[in-house]
Formats: sequence, structure tokens, C-alpha cells
Amino acid sequence: MSEQSPADKQIQFQPTKAKDRIFDRRGQVPPEYYRDELFELEAKGELIVHRIAENNTLEVENKVGRKKRIPIQDTWHHKSCGQCGHIPGYSTSIFWLHRKLGLRYHDPREQTSCTAWNYYASSASNPAAQAAIAVRNFAQAYQDGFFPLIHCGTSYGHYKEVRHELIHQPKLREQVRRIMDRFGKPMVYPEEVVHYSEWVHVMRGRIAALQTHDFSTLTVTVHPACHYHKLVTEDAIYDKDLYDGQRTAVVTALVQALGAKVADYSTWHDCCGFGFRHILVSRDFSRSFATIRKIERMKEEANPDVTLTHDTGCVTTLDKSQFAARAHGRNVGIPVISDSQFAALAMGAHPYKVCQLHWHGVDTKPLLEKMGIDPARAWAEFEEQVQKIKAGEKEYMGWEDAE
Repeated sequence: MSEQSPADKQIQFQPTKAKDRIFDRRGQVPPEYYRDELFELEAKGELIVHRIAENNTLEVENKVGRKKRIPIQDTWHHKSCGQCGHIPGYSTSIFWLHRKLGLRYHDPREQTSCTAWNYYASSASNPAAQAAIAVRNFAQAYQDGFFPLIHCGTSYGHYKEVRHELIHQPKLREQVRRIMDRFGKPMVYPEEVVHYSEWVHVMRGRIAALQTHDFSTLTVTVHPACHYHKLVTEDAIYDKDLYDGQRTAVVTALVQALGAKVADYSTWHDCCGFGFRHILVSRDFSRSFATIRKIERMKEEANPDVTLTHDTGCVTTLDKSQFAARAHGRNVGIPVISDSQFAALAMGAHPYKVCQLHWHGVDTKPLLEKMGIDPARAWAEFEEQVQKIKAGEKEYMGWEDAE
């Protein structure tokens, strides 16, 4: 009997259903520890380590069981170019949560993009430029007196890779130091590179305490951002009580804290399809992957009310790719939002003034209704503010209009 060809095997392959998988953690704790190495460099006068104040931190475990320190407040918000340009309700939800929880934060005007687009998508950069941009942003946060909180999963992963390069390459440190001297800024790196979803994770108890909408009837699927848990993998947050510690804890733990049901599906570990380079050069591939490999699998195996993720590219790709699949009669139609928007909605944030769900491609009105929110009334309230801006009565919508 002839052996099957690789092509035949690929056609016949079906991913193991979630209920049939067995989790098996392998690997050892890396002997290197970035915190120790940063402090050693600081002791040698090579750089300044930006510390989180002892009375302003909560500790959680990363993948290998080491403690990771997360700031509570006095955070410097490293915004995402994609969020600001395509999903503005993502960032405003993060700020709204800080305001509602009464926590100090700083929204800087001096931040630049991390330029990881160049690095991951086209390689049109060099290590010194990439590292200098990271250090310049971190130096600005240090000078402003706030600890950096990274909104973008790609920036988060990229800055961790930059940290590794700076720790292990003296020549690169010297190149970056000369650039910082020209800027008139110190050579600074934070003791932890912290993603905003890690902050949401440690704040989930406080968020749940202020919850105003009942989410117990909601079914939620979670998509983990590749650039969060697949770049410098040991630095992501895990919890032995969630998925037996085999998957990242962020987002899923929030869903549980807010009383919604988390539904599993077979392609949980797969990329959303964004991937950077192929979203630029092969967008149809990205859209097909997002819908067929992710959204359709969720629909068939879990049929959720909403999918939550925690990165700009993931929300954009999973949400905005569905229009093309729908035109071809594919089994799609799941709203996709961020964990920060989900948390804000739970606490009573306005779906359009704050969360700005009208920027999303998939209809969110059925989701809002199931959350106990009247979308028609909310839209009328939003339109009232828009008309005032059109009439010249106000220049823009402020926080006082969103409360």
C-alpha cells in the first residue's frame, strides 16, 4: 500500500477538539533573569533601572513561576498607533478604567511609535535605531515620573527583545548611549516591561466590584495575542488555576471575574492572521486565515456572543476581516472587542462615547442588548454630542461628556 503524500495528509488533517487535548508543560526555567541583569548593569553605571514604587505594585507569576511586578497607578501610557488610528475606543477604554478606579495616569504627547512595523514587517531598520527609540520613550517616562504601560502587544514584545539585546551587547549599549546623549536624555530601561492587559488582569477584582451590568448570560471566546505570549515567552502571565497553567491568564481571568462563560475552541493558539508582513503583502491570506481558521472555528465549536483579545492587530484583523467572508456566505458574525472595552462596558461605560463601538466592523447591537444596554438610546446620546460639534457649540467631546 502506497504511503500518503504530504499534500493528502494536510487535506485530511483536522485539529484536535479542545475537549480531547491533553496539556503538558515542558521546559526549564531560563538561567538568565532580566531583572538581575538590569540591576547588574545599573550597578556598573551602564544605565538607570526605572523601578516601580514598593507601595504601588502587585505581583503575579509569569510562565516559569517567577514574580512579575505590575504598577497600580502613576502609569505612563505608551499608546498604540493602530489603536489610535483604527480602534480609538480601545485606548479611551483604558483611560476610562483608570479614571473610574480613581488611579493617576499620564497620557504623554512626547511618545513616539516603537517602529516595530519596520522591524517585523520589512526589516527596514537597524538594532541601534530600534533600541534608541525604546530607550528614548522609557527615558521620557522616567523624566515625567510615571511608569510605562504599553498598550500595543507588538511594542510590548519588541521592547522585551530590545531589552535582551541591550543586556547582552555592550556595543549596542554604547551606540544607544551616544544617541541619548545627543537627545539630552538618560539611558533608562524599566525593571519590567508591562502590557496594559496585565494591568487589567491585576485590576480585575476592583473592576468586578464596580460592575453594573450582568454578564452571566454571555459566552466569550478569547484570542491570545501572539506578540504577547510568543515573544520572550517566559515573561507572560500564567496562572495554575486557569487551563492548568498551560495558557496565558490575561483576558480569560477577567472574563471569569465578570461572571461570563469562557468557551474553548481548537485553534486557540493560532495567530489571528495579522502577522505584520503578510497583512501588508498578502492581505487576502490574512483575512482568510482570520475568518476560516479562527472565527469560523469559534462559531462552530463555541458560538460565542463576543470574542475578546488584547492587541491592536488582533482586534483589527478578526473584526474587520469578517465583511469579506460574509459576502462569500461564510459562517462568521462574531463581534470582536478588547478586554479593556469589555471591562469598561461591564462598569457602565458608554458604548459609543467611550468604547466607540461604531468603529468596529461587525454589528455589536445584539451584544449590547444581551449586556442590558439599549443601543438605540446610547446612539441617540452619542449623536446629540456629534450635532453639538457640527453646530460649533463645542470643539470636541471631553471626558465630562462621556461620564
